[in-house]
Amino acid sequence: MNITRENIDDLNAVLKVKIEKADYEDKVETVLKDYRKKANIKGFRPGMVPIGLVKKMYGKAVQIDEINKVVTDNIQKYISDEKLEVLGDPLPKTDDQEIIDFDTQEEFTFSFELGLSPLIELKLSKKNKVNQYQIIIDEKMKNDYLDNYTRRFGELKNADSTEEKDVIKGKIEAIDKDKNVIPEGISAEDTSLAIDLIKDETIKKQFIGKSQNDTIDFDPKKAFPNDNELAGLLRKKKEEVETIEGDFRFTISQINRFYPAEVGQELFDRIYGEGIVNSQEEFMKKIEDEITKNLKRESDFKLMMDIKNLALEKTEIQLPEEFLKKWLLRVNEKTTQEQIEKEFDSFRKDLRWQLIRNKVAKDNDVKISDEDLQAEAENITRYQFQQYGLFYANDEQISNYAKETLKREDDAKRIADKILEEKVIAIMKELVKLEEKSVTVEEFNKLFE
Repeated sequence: MNITRENIDDLNAVLKVKIEKADYEDKVETVLKDYRKKANIKGFRPGMVPIGLVKKMYGKAVQIDEINKVVTDNIQKYISDEKLEVLGDPLPKTDDQEIIDFDTQEEFTFSFELGLSPLIELKLSKKNKVNQYQIIIDEKMKNDYLDNYTRRFGELKNADSTEEKDVIKGKIEAIDKDKNVIPEGISAEDTSLAIDLIKDETIKKQFIGKSQNDTIDFDPKKAFPNDNELAGLLRKKKEEVETIEGDFRFTISQINRFYPAEVGQELFDRIYGEGIVNSQEEFMKKIEDEITKNLKRESDFKLMMDIKNLALEKTEIQLPEEFLKKWLLRVNEKTTQEQIEKEFDSFRKDLRWQLIRNKVAKDNDVKISDEDLQAEAENITRYQFQQYGLFYANDEQISNYAKETLKREDDAKRIADKILEEKVIAIMKELVKLEEKSVTVEEFNKLFE
């Protein structure tokens, strides 16, 4: 086995791999002997098939497979031994390959293109200023959080007469011009209708002030111009309601009105668990703490994005773009060259950031421990639980759920990437000058426009 490298330029190289019979012969023989033991060929007892017949049947395929394995393994070993930092995978250089005949040749030469990772010099300093936003908590924000909780833990109750925000249940059926129900016409039993979703204001008024067993005749196409909403009301498929015309009659069987939960001990216990919060003052303090955490999460995200963009702006990185486009086309079989070209700018930006991130992590010997993974998985779990209103989950439940998450390879990798990113950003924060700036939530949101 002989591997030589020709550097085309700083970002591209070609590997020439020369392989001789001795490099693969023993491996081929071992595989064929194993085939012989397992071969089930008519006329021969298991394990007694002549090796010559096995070679005739499987020899060429096994030879090609083992040569590919030897070449691949030795290329990876060469890259590791030479400490080459490559992008993507080695690509067979088809326009430079010699004609190969596995029937007559014993020695082969293969050529592979390499995309080399560029040298990176991070140019961040205290001359670079980055805003660290402090989002102001106002009364509206606290009231919105309070309203969200009272609505989340509210309930539907029966009402005597309809109001605009009510949801009514009942029967809907087609009627003719003389206001008679059409036998065998379209109808739906026990369907639901949200009065405030009615688009036509005149029709909406018809539904207000009604009682149980009252009827309303109306044009559902005017009330619900959206075919999806109309299909839901009539319990039909969307395509079945596209040509519907004429009036329908809705007979009310039930009026449901939503009542927000009252602010008091029962609500506190339902949200946080029994006895955790015991007064409205404590409740509002909890809300403020939650808002603070959520706003900090948003502010930290903005800071991370600004530092990333600054690093990309200040760091000059050249890439082997033609090689990368060929590699992307090869590893994404269903992708076209046109799609590669269209999405390459986004890919290039992501790759440049990965190279910067990995450079900073390597230079600063960033490590991710099992404790880091468990702690971050617990943070994510706790946040997800809170999103579903499960504030009372205890530490043991959260820890066990996090451990199960880390058993899933994709989730574990995603969490590890998040930790690495955060550690790298923390290092970069020390390189630049952070300037605190207080903003309202409206001003902060405009920064993303």
